[in-house]
Amino acid sequence: MADSECVREKSNLNTNSVNGYVKSDTFNKIMRGHAVQIVTSEANHKFNLNESALEEILLSEEIKDCSVAVVSVAGAFRKGKSFLLDFFLRYMKYTYESEAAVYGSDWMGASDTPLEGFSWRGGSERDTTGILMWSEVFITTLQNGEKIAVILLDTQGTFDSESTVRDCATVFALSTMLSSIQIYNLSQNIQEDDLQHLQLFTEYGRLALADTGKKPFQKLQFLVRDWSFPYEAEYGAAGGEEILERRLKISDKQHPELQALRKHIKACFSEIHCFLMPHPGLKVATNPHFDGRLSDIEDEFKKHLCSLVPMLLSPEKLLLKEISGQRVKAKELVQYFKSYINLFSGDELPEPKSMLVATAEANNLSAVAAAKEIYQKVMESICGGNKPYLSAVHLESEHLRCKDKALEQFNCKRKMGGEEFSQSYKIKLESDIEELFNQFKSHNESKNIFKAARTPAVFFAIAVFFYIVSGVLGLLGMYDIANLCNMVMGVALLTLIVWSYVRYRGEMREVGEHIDNAATVVWDNVMKPSYQVCLQKGLEQAANSTISSIAGTEPNGKLKNS
Repeated sequence: MADSECVREKSNLNTNSVNGYVKSDTFNKIMRGHAVQIVTSEANHKFNLNESALEEILLSEEIKDCSVAVVSVAGAFRKGKSFLLDFFLRYMKYTYESEAAVYGSDWMGASDTPLEGFSWRGGSERDTTGILMWSEVFITTLQNGEKIAVILLDTQGTFDSESTVRDCATVFALSTMLSSIQIYNLSQNIQEDDLQHLQLFTEYGRLALADTGKKPFQKLQFLVRDWSFPYEAEYGAAGGEEILERRLKISDKQHPELQALRKHIKACFSEIHCFLMPHPGLKVATNPHFDGRLSDIEDEFKKHLCSLVPMLLSPEKLLLKEISGQRVKAKELVQYFKSYINLFSGDELPEPKSMLVATAEANNLSAVAAAKEIYQKVMESICGGNKPYLSAVHLESEHLRCKDKALEQFNCKRKMGGEEFSQSYKIKLESDIEELFNQFKSHNESKNIFKAARTPAVFFAIAVFFYIVSGVLGLLGMYDIANLCNMVMGVALLTLIVWSYVRYRGEMREVGEHIDNAATVVWDNVMKPSYQVCLQKGLEQAANSTISSIAGTEPNGKLKNS
C-alpha cells in the first residue's frame, strides 16, 4: 500500500457513493464487536478475572482449537493506547473481514468517520481500567492452511493517581505474559525508568530461561509517541531501530546494574523492535471535541500509522503465542489467564520464581486438558451417545487403549517444571480418566436391555411361580400355604406396578433403586444359580443322549434293536 494512498485528503470524496467512502453511521454498523472487561480492577486494588466472559469469547466452537496471536498495548496512562487500538480494529476488519466496500480503497476509511471501538477520550484522567479484550476474534488462514485467531487486548494505563506500584506491575505483567506481541507505548523517548519497569519481568525471564532453555517472552515492540527529534533519528522503523540500539547498548562505563538490566531484557524477548511516531497534531491534543476523524490528524502521523499497523498485524507478520516452545490454543489461553490472576491475587508482588511456577502449572494443566479431551473423544466414538451396548470386558479393553493414548499425548507434550513437577499432574490425569471411565461405564450399562428388563422379569417370574404353586397347593387342600403364596404373588405384582410408576413418572427414585437392588439380589442368589443348574443338567442329558446314539445303545444302556 503506497503511503500517498494512505494520506491523501478524503474530505473531497463523495461519502454517499457506494463505490467510495461511506458515512460514519454505515461504518458503525460493521463494529459488531465490543470491548469486554476480562480483568477488573477493584477499589481495594485487587484484580479479578471475568471467567464467564473470557470463556464465552475463547471457548466458542469456531476458535477454541485455533492457535492464537495475542496483540496487547501497555504503557503509561493518557498516552493513546486505546486510540491506537481502534486503528488496529479498522485494519483487522479491512484485512480479515473483506470490508473494502465500507472502507474504500484503503483500510483507514473516510476522513470524516469518527473512531470507534475501544473506549477512549481526550483529557488528563484515565479511561481504561483493568484489561479489556475485543469480543470479536479475527480468524485468518496461514499459507500452510492452518486457521489462527487474532486477539486484541487493551490495558489499564500505568502510573495514574489511583494506581499503586503493585497495580501497575500486575497489569504490565499480565499483559506481557499473555501476549505474543507486547507493544510498549511510550511518550517522546525511551528513558531509563521505562527500562527499569521491565526489571521484574526480566528476572522472571532469567529464571524461566534457566529452566527451559527458551526465551519466555516473544516480541517486544517499543512504540515511541510524539517523537520530537527527527533530526537525530527519522520517524518509523529505521529510526526506531537506531534509537533502540543506543538505549540497549552495553558499555563498560555503565553501572553493573544497568548492564545486567539490558542483558536480561535481550535474553527474555525473542524479538525487540522500536518504531518512532510523530505528534498527531494540535487538534488531537487540544480539541475537547476531537472524535478521531482523520481530517483532524496530521498527514505525517497518518503516513507512519499506515506503515506501523500492517508491520504488526498483516497475516505474514503475525506472531503466534508460544509458551515453552509450544503454540497456545484459544482454549488453553483461558487456563493461563486463570493461573496468572491467581498468582497476583495476594497482597504482595509475587516472587519471580512464583511466576515461573504459575506458568508451569498452567502449562501442565493445559496438557492434562488436551489429553483428557483425546480420551473423551475416542471413548465417545466407541460407546457414547447412541452407540450399541458393549460387554464389560470389551469396554475395559477399549478404556485401557484410550487411556494409553491419552497418557502418550500428555508425555509427548513439552511441559515446564521438569518430570518431578509434572508427575502430580500425570496422577491427576489418570484420576480424571478413571472418573470419566466410570461415567462411560454407567452410560454403557444403561443401554444393556437385559439389565434394564431384569427387574420386571424377576418380579413377574415370582408372581407367575407363586400363582402356579398356590393353585397346586389349593388342589391338595393346603389352603393356608396356598394363601401365603397368593400374598407373595400380590406383593410381587404390587412391587412391579410401583416400579413401573417410578420409571414412567421419574418420581421416588430412591424407591426405584431399592426395588432394582432387591431384584438384583434375587437374580444373583436364587434365579441365576437355579437357571445355571437346570441349564447344566440339560446339557449333560443332551450330551449323554448324543453319546448313546453314537454307541448304538439306549440312554439307559440297553442295546438298540437291530
